[in-house]
Amino acid sequence: MTNSHEVDYKLYGDDMQFVEIELDGNETVLAEAGAMMYMDEKIKMETILGDGSNADKGKGLMGKLMGAGKRLLTGEGLFMTTFTNCMGGKAYVAFAAPYPGSIIPVDLKEMNGTIICQKDAFLCAAKGVSVGMHLNKKIGSGFFGGEGFIMQKLDGDGLAFLHAGGTIYKKKISNGEKLRIDTGCLVAMTAGINFDIEFAGDIKSGLFGGEGLFFGTLSGEGEVWLQSLPFSRMADRVMSAAGGSKGETKGATASPLEELSGLANLFGRD
Repeated sequence: MTNSHEVDYKLYGDDMQFVEIELDGNETVLAEAGAMMYMDEKIKMETILGDGSNADKGKGLMGKLMGAGKRLLTGEGLFMTTFTNCMGGKAYVAFAAPYPGSIIPVDLKEMNGTIICQKDAFLCAAKGVSVGMHLNKKIGSGFFGGEGFIMQKLDGDGLAFLHAGGTIYKKKISNGEKLRIDTGCLVAMTAGINFDIEFAGDIKSGLFGGEGLFFGTLSGEGEVWLQSLPFSRMADRVMSAAGGSKGETKGATASPLEELSGLANLFGRD
């Protein structure tokens, strides 16, 4: 039995994508606050406490507050927004990624009902998908893994949409394999994947090579999604080109004009 609403979608764009969701009568999609780009006049928008999934069904106010509080730790707000086609026929609502990158459609039914993703990765999903919290029990990955102890957990049998930076690479991992990654490049993984941290083994390379002292390691069996441009890396480059957060110049003789020129060069503009 399908608990989530069955929605259709279409992706637009390359580097700054948005997804358009097609809703039949009484179908609903759930989204993070501020993600909506446009919607038809047939669409009714409503702010709810919780995610409207079966996980919240039957809970009182305190139960819903506790569930929403867990979502606060994953980067979501206490409240989420639903968009419902309250009339007949087709209606459309679109959601945009918050920074340059890609939108990843995931059918949870094909992922055995669960996917684990980085904080702030969730964009929108069919109503019925539960947006919760996943605790990483590995101490090393919690302290040094970039993602910390807390990640997002999506449960259900419907479509969910994630956003990530740059180009997305999806890879299958089999038992016995181990993939080393930059810790910030992990977007999402299926429940059978183990995420841990491994010492780079060379302090000199770790300190001066630019890759850091630790690698992320992925093992087990399942699928992972990696991003080529983590938002933190892009933000660091912007701050560096702009002279840092305290307004200092990049060099003793750097002028404001030179700093602006450096920022423009970062994005490939003259």
